[in-house]
Amino acid sequence: MKMRTLGRTGLEVSRLALGTMTWGRDTDEHEAAEQLRAFLDAGGNLVDTAAVYADGDSERVIGGFLGTLVSRDEILLASKAGISFKTGERKVSNSRTSLLDDLDKSLARLGVEYLDLWQIHTWDEETPLDETLSALDYAVQSGKVRYVGISNFSGWQVARAHTLQNPLFGKTPIACVQNEYSLLNRNVEREILPASLNLGMGFLAWSPLGRGVLTGKYRGGTPSDSRGASPHFSAFVSPYLTARARSIVDATCVAAEGLGYSPLEVALSWVRDAPGVSSAIIGARTGAQLRGVLTVEEIELPEPVREALNDISALSQD
Repeated sequence: MKMRTLGRTGLEVSRLALGTMTWGRDTDEHEAAEQLRAFLDAGGNLVDTAAVYADGDSERVIGGFLGTLVSRDEILLASKAGISFKTGERKVSNSRTSLLDDLDKSLARLGVEYLDLWQIHTWDEETPLDETLSALDYAVQSGKVRYVGISNFSGWQVARAHTLQNPLFGKTPIACVQNEYSLLNRNVEREILPASLNLGMGFLAWSPLGRGVLTGKYRGGTPSDSRGASPHFSAFVSPYLTARARSIVDATCVAAEGLGYSPLEVALSWVRDAPGVSSAIIGARTGAQLRGVLTVEEIELPEPVREALNDISALSQD
């Protein structure tokens, strides 16, 4: 698998990253092990998780593989902090205390001394940004983290965080931004991608398959074994089951048929090779599904096809 430099850092990441949001819940340890081995065998190195995924079980599953299935130096571990469901409801807290508590628990569950990349999971309206960013500085200075990033921030929030973390003032620079990006959601092209490009940050794209909809499997309804039918993810998928989304999915399927590829391969290669993208995060329920996804490494979209998909999925000018 080809590697890319993450922003202006010296860190090289695979242009596909392995997402583990379902590990420990919808994906059991056997399937997770099969996925991890297939990903590494394909040349991938970046594994993305979060403290909140499956209430920490995603990190526990990964930790169980280190030293047995894989060695620590085979992978780049990326995790996120700041979201919890301690009371049963989603709570965001980017206070220094909450973030560093999440970090220590992540390290314990993973059984490692440091993370290669630690990210603030989302913006917190209640906590001053300088307090949040002070946790990033401490994490790196203490040796618990090598690089830091931010996730699900808006354009102005990205710019503000980057400005405050100026290394000229002894601050830890923000290495990357992680946000949703696909043919069904190109909102990051308005401000976030231009900001990351111009400010020298890498960009990690989550849900590059439009929450699974761009595979085409929802064209005839919602399959019983899909995320759209899952109690955990039905509300996550439903916003992309609209008339506009169907037209984009149809165009993706037509392009795939003409090229002899799958819709998944077309949609994923479009994101992977979009300007400014360092890595596209892929997730799968089973090892067989992941092996199907990894075939995209052999594919590059012809420019006329990319332009046609750009046109059909273009952002409104409003």
